Formats: sequence, C-alpha cells, structure tokens
Amino acid sequence: MTACMIRYDEQYSSQVEEFIDRSDGKIELIKDPNLKIDPYFYERKEQLQEILKAVDNGTMKMYDQEEWDIQMQKLDEELDNL
Repeated sequence: MTACMIRYDEQYSSQVEEFIDRSDGKIELIKDPNLKIDPYFYERKEQLQEILKAVDNGTMKMYDQEEWDIQMQKLDEELDNL
C-alpha cells in the first residue's frame, strides 16, 4: 500500500467517508494523532523548517542570550516611550 495525506474541507467529510467505505478496504483512513493534539501541526512544522533554513543560510540572524536581552530591553524602552 502507498500512504499519502489528503486535505479536504470539513463540509466534504461525509462524501470522503462514503468514498472510503465504497472502496471495499482498498482505501484506509488513518487518523493522525498529531492533528488531534494540534490541528496546525504540519503548518507549524513547515514554518519551523523554513526558519531553520533561513538561519543556516544566513538570511535570518540568530541572537545569543546577551544580544536577545539587549534587543528586548531596547524594545521595552521604545514601547514605554510611545
């Protein structure tokens, strides 16, 4: 068997389930536990992979703790001055 992910609008749930039922066991519906805990699991995973690529290729800067603290202090000061 081949495994793949199919995404569909909730309004088509009954049609998808009917189609699977008519497949006589040739199509199996497997619920992903990650999506039960976090419905946006795969979107977040993709975003994280893009961020890691950007850090690796240098298009996004990664701050160490000291730099982060300095930047947050500057931001706090700017917000206080608004």
